[in-house]
Amino acid sequence: MSERPMRAVTIKEFGGPEVLTHEEITRPKPLPTEVLVRVHAAGINPVDWKTRAGQGMAGLQTMPLVLGWDVSGVVEEVGFGVTTLAPGDEVYAMPWFPRPAGAYAEYVTAPSRHFARKPASIGHVEAAALPLAALTAWQALVDTAHVQAGQRVLVHAAAGGVGHLAVQFAKHLGAEVVATAREHRHAWLKELGADELIDYTRQRFEDVTGHVDVVIDLVGALDDTDVRSVSVTRPGGLVVAIPDGVPERLATVAGQAGVRTSPFLVEPDSAALTTIAGLVDSGKVRIEVERTFALEEAAEAHRLGETNRTRGKLVLTVSD
Repeated sequence: MSERPMRAVTIKEFGGPEVLTHEEITRPKPLPTEVLVRVHAAGINPVDWKTRAGQGMAGLQTMPLVLGWDVSGVVEEVGFGVTTLAPGDEVYAMPWFPRPAGAYAEYVTAPSRHFARKPASIGHVEAAALPLAALTAWQALVDTAHVQAGQRVLVHAAAGGVGHLAVQFAKHLGAEVVATAREHRHAWLKELGADELIDYTRQRFEDVTGHVDVVIDLVGALDDTDVRSVSVTRPGGLVVAIPDGVPERLATVAGQAGVRTSPFLVEPDSAALTTIAGLVDSGKVRIEVERTFALEEAAEAHRLGETNRTRGKLVLTVSD
């Protein structure tokens, strides 16, 4: 059988948004236990533009590279041994992370058990916005911090992709949620469940927060947010350091204060995606998509994402 082409956005070298090129490449074929999924939409995440620039997960990639990890689409073909999915199933996933998944394309292949059935109540655009951000928030709160009802959880960068989901998950777990964001996002975050809002541009969060049990730090070393978070965390509490891990300066300050720290990297997790789909379909969690772009507009989407001023997520629309 001759090779079949597909549209994709590739990069051949690390650099700015201009290195993103729209072209035709060969459609992948599913190996045993894998599925071929026709991508309807692909979510965009900070790790995408960081990797494109030679940071993020750049060290695990090879050129030419198709960026992207968030996908929502329809199973087109299944490889030998697949019993959990069938052609025609609507699915969503964050396959392969941190290895390349190639989501900025019309088709992807990955192990069938990296995928979960798409939330039935939302379309592919919203579903594509969920996997990486939702899994990051869920795994940080549930599997790493083991958040319990009645605890106080501080979420930094609460208006972003991961942040607005972390607010909702923490509230679902019964926590009291403190969120940092610019003031014009406060009313929206209140609707999502935030109990206390802090405009980080007007006041230092450590001056008004009081003690918390868990910090979901989505900012890191910028403005010393990670180290400053230690001062509001009770002894024995936990700072989950997501963007920069736990550098020595953070470990030292936390150790002196009796505060625990944990680095974090999200993993593919179809079981958690199934749980998250249930929360979305029950109306307990909603995903915010600020703007969509056509596949060939990926560079423009990266430029907007890099401003770090978006509300929720950006998504590429790939096929109908």
